Amino acid sequence: MIEILMPLFWIVLHILITVGILLVAVAYTTYAERKVMGAMQRRQGPMLVGPFGLLQPIADGIKLLSKETIFPERANKLVFFLAPMLTFTLALIAWAVIPIDQGLAMSNLNVGLLYLFAISSMGVYGVLMAGWASNSRYAFLGGLRSAAQMVSYEVSMGLVIVTVLLCVGSLNLTDIIEAPRPFWMQIMLFPMFIIFLISILAETNRAPFDLPEGESELSGGFLVEYSAFAFTLFFLGEYANMILMSAMTSILFLGGWHVPFGIEFLSFVPGFIWFALKISAVLFFFVWARASFPRYRYDQLMRLGWKVFLPLSLVWVVVVAGVLIATGTLPNMEAF
Repeated sequence: MIEILMPLFWIVLHILITVGILLVAVAYTTYAERKVMGAMQRRQGPMLVGPFGLLQPIADGIKLLSKETIFPERANKLVFFLAPMLTFTLALIAWAVIPIDQGLAMSNLNVGLLYLFAISSMGVYGVLMAGWASNSRYAFLGGLRSAAQMVSYEVSMGLVIVTVLLCVGSLNLTDIIEAPRPFWMQIMLFPMFIIFLISILAETNRAPFDLPEGESELSGGFLVEYSAFAFTLFFLGEYANMILMSAMTSILFLGGWHVPFGIEFLSFVPGFIWFALKISAVLFFFVWARASFPRYRYDQLMRLGWKVFLPLSLVWVVVVAGVLIATGTLPNMEAF
């Protein structure tokens, strides 16, 4: 009996540790965002609650969780409450296949990238459910706008991922990190890196692409009827998705846990530290974009996704495949 329960115990413990670390990371991502934006805009940011304002995320969490959850009178209460739970749950279960360091992943799936892309794509369901269940025109239009935005940029993200797969020849996330990439190959993938960075802003509904909400026409968008605990789950889900997309960027383009630029004298630093630093660098890009750029119009957002990123990424898939075949560096080329 003990032999049966012990593996289960370690799996549950691993899950709890991962979820705990992620929740702390989400809380202090909000703190870091407010401090960085404060520095960019010449103001203080959180500074009163605890030393340097470090306890501000905890105070915010207590405040939100202590408020009363208000359900709109004509809302579908079951779907209304399931929507934020789905959004938050999807942001957590995606981490099951993320390799934090060499051999340090909850599940080393051979199709880990496909699993990751599928989970991130399902986030649109939580948004649509929230918009429909609220029985509010503002929320419904915000949900439709968000769904169209997320689907639009998933197409170009998928093509960007295809270019990386052509170079590494595997859907396994560990293999993607470990695959050798000569300097010329990294230069060839650089335009896709830029497209992916911009696309994850739109995928997570972050500024300057935070079109699901608009003060002049939609108020709070699909979130307008949410409060207290349900709003907190959406809030946590948004920042957890930011961290997840930053981890995907690190794995696909930045070498995961490897030392940047192969600098040998820095190899004493543990791999998971490098992985965390690369995630932090991409998160800084999220904050930098929010503090620097005005919100796009919706027609500009759609034009960028369908008329610029989609054709460019599609052409680049052909270019990358052609270069790899011409140079004989296409992985598993002998199978063809």
